[in-house]
Amino acid sequence: MTTAETPSAPPRPRYDDAALDALSTQGDPLADDTVAALFHRDEVGDFNTLMRFFTTAGDPLPERLPASARGYFEASALPPAWVDWDVMEQARLFFMDNAAHINTGLSFAAMPVSYAVPRMARLLSSTHSLAYPSRRMANTGQFVTYLMRTDSFAEGSTFIPAAQKVRLLHAAVRHHLRHGGHWDVERDGMPICQEDMIAGQTFFSLLVLDAMHRLGIHMTEEGAEAYYYAWRVVAALPGCDMAAVPQDLAEARAYCDLYLQRHLGPSPEGVVLGSQLLRLYEDVVPGTLFDPMVPATVRYLVGDTIGDWLEVPRSPWDAAARAVPVVLGLLESLEDSSPLAEWALDKAGSLLAGFELSSLTRGRVMHHAIPAELKAEYGVKAPRTGRWVPPAPAPVR
Repeated sequence: MTTAETPSAPPRPRYDDAALDALSTQGDPLADDTVAALFHRDEVGDFNTLMRFFTTAGDPLPERLPASARGYFEASALPPAWVDWDVMEQARLFFMDNAAHINTGLSFAAMPVSYAVPRMARLLSSTHSLAYPSRRMANTGQFVTYLMRTDSFAEGSTFIPAAQKVRLLHAAVRHHLRHGGHWDVERDGMPICQEDMIAGQTFFSLLVLDAMHRLGIHMTEEGAEAYYYAWRVVAALPGCDMAAVPQDLAEARAYCDLYLQRHLGPSPEGVVLGSQLLRLYEDVVPGTLFDPMVPATVRYLVGDTIGDWLEVPRSPWDAAARAVPVVLGLLESLEDSSPLAEWALDKAGSLLAGFELSSLTRGRVMHHAIPAELKAEYGVKAPRTGRWVPPAPAPVR
């Protein structure tokens, strides 16, 4: 069985403006109905309090959990029946081998590109908690770390409860924006619609792989496809329409390119989010000497057009960022030629990824909660055989 085929795989979708237009009007009925019931019965505060004590799969749900929420958690507690666990293990090994590089792709490519989509930037700016980029980056980093553990879908894991809470967070933002007069559905479509959720899945998978390729990281085609497959499994948990979710990296390229052609552009919210992200990582990097490498790396990975839209500063360090693939290429060659170097570099990468996450979380478990209101202003690795090359871009319309 290939990673692109599952026992219940729907017909392979074709992506065009009409298909994405249809997805832009669709939300997530299960989560939306749950959130609507919580707000209607004024149960959000109690729900958030109880959710701090539900962090592990298999634990009994809190006794006083509202009935609507209990039904939601019971209905969304299991992974999709079609999951190929051998491929998920390949994805975990790929993550172990590339944790630091994946974090770089998430932080310096996928996140900034999402800020260059005005609709996404408006959504990300809409809640109080996301006014602090460290919180979103910590939540994202912790989510990916939970996903790539050996027990991510087993009883006792923390991944599925985290995914269930993220799904309700999305539904809560949809609820506020639709019913609070903050969003023009006729003009802008459904907030956090299926089109956007599927795009986010391609950002965290395909755009991360693109960034790693641009940095000169060696990846096999099997490893890259397995990493995408893991994110396809993830897409099923937050309520994405699996008939529309790309089945492999080639389809992800077609979807992502079309989405970006439709929506990329500058916005005031994108500039603010971008500047917050840069300041965050300048604080994470020890000292100040290498602070200019943060914007230089972002600009190198996303390109000058998006860099200018986000007002990412230019500096002489931009040339240094272009030399990063050369340095990483030398390190990768050393890793391939020496088992000791391979162990040492993997260990260093794991420690670096752990340091980054601990700096963002300050050692705490990040809790997802339904916002009561919006902001007032609006180990064992397969040998490296061959190297993954990104799918060709879709034709520009």
